[in-house]
Amino acid sequence: MRIVGGKYRGKKLFSPQNTAVRPTSERAREAIFNILYSHLGGNYENMVLADIFAGTGAFGFEAISRGMQHVTFVDQNTETVERNAKMFDKERDKFAIIKANALNLPRLNRNFDIIFMDAPYAQGLSQKVLSEIITKNWLKNNGICIVEVNKNEVFDLIDGFEFIDTRIYGIAKILFLQKK
Repeated sequence: MRIVGGKYRGKKLFSPQNTAVRPTSERAREAIFNILYSHLGGNYENMVLADIFAGTGAFGFEAISRGMQHVTFVDQNTETVERNAKMFDKERDKFAIIKANALNLPRLNRNFDIIFMDAPYAQGLSQKVLSEIITKNWLKNNGICIVEVNKNEVFDLIDGFEFIDTRIYGIAKILFLQKK
């Protein structure tokens, strides 16, 4: 597993020791950032991102590599993301790691331009976390939430969001949602 674009392109990341962790593929990450680049006009400099169910942190570190202002990683088990964070010591002021259950997000003094979440497949967690995002005001108005689910998984959109795009990469379906 490696960073596929930006300043740290080619940098290898530690893979998870736990086989239940399923990092977003390099191909899917590349495609997601291309779609974001197009949708946001190519400017990540002033954007802040939350990577929920961060796992390895691959998505968030990809965002830092591409110039994102700040990334907040959230996971119950932060061992692998912390291990990968040590390789980004020069960027330490550009990220924070929160050890928390995504079903009970902490209240923060900031909200995010973009949220990426890759919950374990087929457990109905994505919709529950979207409700948390709305309740705890984690996403700015018109902010984008990118949700990865299994391509065969039924996904019912909750109030407060609208679909703006959907893509399929291998076994993953990537949903791009915008907060109303």
